[in-house]
Amino acid sequence: MSHDALTALRIPALRLFVLSRFASGAAMTMLYASIAWQVYDLSGSAFWLGMLGLVRFAPHACLSLVGGAVADSRDRRLIVLGSQLVPFACAGALWYWTTASSVDLSRILTVMFAIGVAVAFESPARTALLPGLVPRAIFPRAVTLSTSVSALAFVTGPALGGLVIAESGVAATYALHSGLIAVSVLCLALLRPGSAPAARRAFSWRSIVEGVSFVRRRQVVLGAMTLDMFAVIFGGAQALLPVYAKEILGVGPRGYGLLTASLELGALVMALVLIVLPPIRRAGRALLWAVAAYGVATILFGVSRSFPLSVLAYMAVGMADQVSVVTRHTLVQLATPDELRGRVSSVNMIFIGASNQLGAVEAGFVAAATSATFAVVSGGAACLAVLAVVALRMPELRRHRIDDAPPTSH
Repeated sequence: MSHDALTALRIPALRLFVLSRFASGAAMTMLYASIAWQVYDLSGSAFWLGMLGLVRFAPHACLSLVGGAVADSRDRRLIVLGSQLVPFACAGALWYWTTASSVDLSRILTVMFAIGVAVAFESPARTALLPGLVPRAIFPRAVTLSTSVSALAFVTGPALGGLVIAESGVAATYALHSGLIAVSVLCLALLRPGSAPAARRAFSWRSIVEGVSFVRRRQVVLGAMTLDMFAVIFGGAQALLPVYAKEILGVGPRGYGLLTASLELGALVMALVLIVLPPIRRAGRALLWAVAAYGVATILFGVSRSFPLSVLAYMAVGMADQVSVVTRHTLVQLATPDELRGRVSSVNMIFIGASNQLGAVEAGFVAAATSATFAVVSGGAACLAVLAVVALRMPELRRHRIDDAPPTSH
């Protein structure tokens, strides 16, 4: 591990932050994987997997900008802490309904919507909280560490969820989720930022407009967000993993857990590589190459009928995505002054939410109309087409390098 990484880990607030991130990340990915499995088990239809993504996306579209403005006007730590109590309660409700054999699709979709509302407030606050925990000079390394821990959590959650479903049923995963969230909340309660926060301004609709305007004026930031959104909308195959596990590869719940975790396992491997390597400076070029690899690996996953090859292909998707995540997150945060980070992060969350959830909608609906294989392969091809358009139309993104100059809001 590099000297910068060790220096970052010596900061107590960062250690608590990444531990909270691990617990909440494992809990939420396990919860999402378990809900997707239960929805497909109840419905037997890819259409309802698409609907699940749509319900998750709706709060992002409606409330993320509000959540970002709140993050710039209130204590970000308390916002994250309070937001996590919602999925804690929702998992408890799912556990009760499942054990009582009264769970149905309408209740699951209602719970997913409530979780989406909480995430709309939590995500911008958590993202904007990190830069205040470490000095600017080692922030790129702190991002790599944070995303590495997230990748480990995202591997652990689905894999553990698949194992628990196979051994004890889906209700047990909901109980385990609540325990992990309790750990995350405890870490947040103990966390104290290492530096005084920037002056907060009162919440207003004008403050929301300021955040959106900042993104529009920074073509590199807007380009990075746009590229990620459309690439993942077309290239995301995660919503169809229950279909691949049950019908195409025939590997059951254990295989589903491994298949779901393989994306994040690849991300974890790449995260460890990025910790050892020097920080990425030619961020624009790295982002474009990462998205190209993402699209090619998605196509390979779509056509594979071998479970080991499918796992390797989906790991490659995760590796490419990890480079994209680290590069984009570092670029956006270092280009944004602290007083705007919540609002800019909320715009980024809308792009991420749109990519993840609309990607699930697109994949589910296309698969229902054609086939899961066509949905994944055509999505990977569309991802490469989007990459070509962005690379040609946004030369500033291709040339962008990360420097050490602090950003200003004007």
